[in-house]
Parts: sequence; structure tokens; C-alpha cells
Amino acid sequence: MKASRIAAAGAVSGIAVLALSAPAFAHVSVQPEGTAAKGGYAVVDFKVPNERDNASTTKLEVSFPTDHPLASVMPQPVPGWKADVTKAKPAKPLESHGKQITEVVTKVTWTADGKGVEPGYFQKFPVSIGALPEDADQLVFKAIQTYSNKEVVRWIEVPQEGQEEPETPAPVLQLAAAEDDAHGAAGSSDAKAEDTGADAQNTAADASASDSGSGDGSDTTARVLGIVGIVVGAAGVGYGVLAGRRRDSGAAA
Repeated sequence: MKASRIAAAGAVSGIAVLALSAPAFAHVSVQPEGTAAKGGYAVVDFKVPNERDNASTTKLEVSFPTDHPLASVMPQPVPGWKADVTKAKPAKPLESHGKQITEVVTKVTWTADGKGVEPGYFQKFPVSIGALPEDADQLVFKAIQTYSNKEVVRWIEVPQEGQEEPETPAPVLQLAAAEDDAHGAAGSSDAKAEDTGADAQNTAADASASDSGSGDGSDTTARVLGIVGIVVGAAGVGYGVLAGRRRDSGAAA
């Protein structure tokens, strides 16, 4: 009986822990595809899970930081969703590639054309952003999730270091240390890939040329040896005929 009670208590505790920890795993979040380096560019994914079993997510609004405005924000098309971009004048003048930026993206709104994110599924919304600030360690994006039953969940609470995660935390993008390449890790990787590809092509071309040269040399050598063999063989036959005639002449005498 005692063992049964302990087991039952453990099961109840486990269920309680799962119930309490579920929101931490199910909130709207943001993660980079690769590395989001300070001063560079990156593609980030806003991941939206559906937390309801009786409604679908039909709308997502993501507000971009105004304290660190981004000169470039480009959402990637997502099948079944329409993206609307809201712009405003930045509080401080911005420059990008030597040009003055008069408007920056302050919000992107995705609206489902069909069923949206159904129960038991999640959806990623990719966005290309940059240049990332060099004087910040993270960027906070506040998000609003709307369900088909008109329920609205506001993921806008900013997590504080050293404190428990809030009930509805805002998506936070952690920034990595600045890299030499101004376009971040992705650009650096692409450059390395191009160099590697070029080296591979050059190596392949050299190998092909070497093989071609070896083949020509082998063919020439084979032809020369064949001709020499024919000449030697003919000489041997001629010598044999001449020797036979001499023996026949000697026998007759």
C-alpha cells in the first residue's frame, strides 16, 4: 500500500511538472538560421506553435524593436499566408550602404488565407533582417497570436536575467560576436563554399589534363612498341628463310 501511494504521488507530481512547464515550450519564439552576428545580416524564423485543441492560429503580428531599428526587413513568402509590412520613420537617422534610410519596418503581420496553423502543428515564418546592431546582445520582438475563435495571446513580456520566465514571454533573438564578414556567418560560409568549389574545379581540371596527357603518352608508346615488334618479327622471319635455304644448298652439294 505504501509503495502504491508513493507511486501515485510521483505520477501526480510528474503531471503537475509537465503542466507547469508546457507554456515554456509552447510560446512564440525566434531563432536564427545559422548565426546572427552583430553588424551582420541573418535569416530568422518566428516559430508559432498552436496551443489550442479546438482552434487554429490564423494571425501573427510581430513588432520589430524601435530602440535598434533594422534598415532591412524582408519576409519570405509562406504558402497559405499573406504578409503585410508596416513602416514608420525612425527616431534616429539611419544609413545603409551610404544611403539615408527614411523608413524602417516596425511590424510584420501574417494572416492565414486558409485554415492556418491547426491543432497539433506549428508554423515557421522566415524573415531576412539586418544590419544587426553592434551595441546590443539581443533583440526583443513582441508578438501577438490570434486564434480562429477570436482568442488573442500577447507574447510581450520581456524576460529578465536572473528571474523566472514570464507566463507570456516575448521572442528574444540572441546576437553572437561580430565577424569579419559584414554580412555575417552566412556570407562568410558562402564565400568559403565558392572558394572550395573553385579549388575543386581547378583540381578536377588539372587531373583531367594530367589523365589526358598520360593517355596520349601511353598510346604513342604502345604504337612505337608495336611497330618495333613488327619490324623485329619480319627480320626474324627473313633470317629464318635465308638460313633454311643455306641448309638446303649445303645438303644438295
